[in-house]
Amino acid sequence: MPESKSPAAKLKNEAEIDTSLVRSLADILNDTDLTEIEVERGELRIRVAREIHAAPVMQYAAAPAPAAHAAPAAAAAAPAAALSMPSDPATIVAKSGEEVKSPMVGTVYLQASPEAPPFAQAGDKVKKGQTLLIIEAMKTMNPIQSPRDGVVKEILVGDAQPVEFGEPLVLLEA
Repeated sequence: MPESKSPAAKLKNEAEIDTSLVRSLADILNDTDLTEIEVERGELRIRVAREIHAAPVMQYAAAPAPAAHAAPAAAAAAPAAALSMPSDPATIVAKSGEEVKSPMVGTVYLQASPEAPPFAQAGDKVKKGQTLLIIEAMKTMNPIQSPRDGVVKEILVGDAQPVEFGEPLVLLEA
């Protein structure tokens, strides 16, 4: 007659097996960068999961350009805190007009070649579909066109400047 184990001994054995299995599953998670793994053996089901914490998104803003008409003595006397960017993004005043944003990551060129005139300058009247600038991405020149008729209020990027997706390039007004 086979030897019968007591319920306490049976639980102890299963707990030891489960612990090693759980450790093995945790190792698999770490080795494979999975976030969850589940194993089922008969009535026993073990699920091991971990939380992935994304890195915080850092947002940067350019420092305001110094006013050209400000007196040097007044600028020198101003405290450093007054010259820094506001800590609350809601206090930054938005520019009026419609922003033409970059549809891709690349390098902006304001003219077709270094000796050519710019496609558009501040104050120019533009028609819908007119090229405002080009973005080079993966050795391909992509014309960025005006979404509507209007006047170029401001070119927000410099020639040969790298740009990100969604970055404002040109400010148009009616």
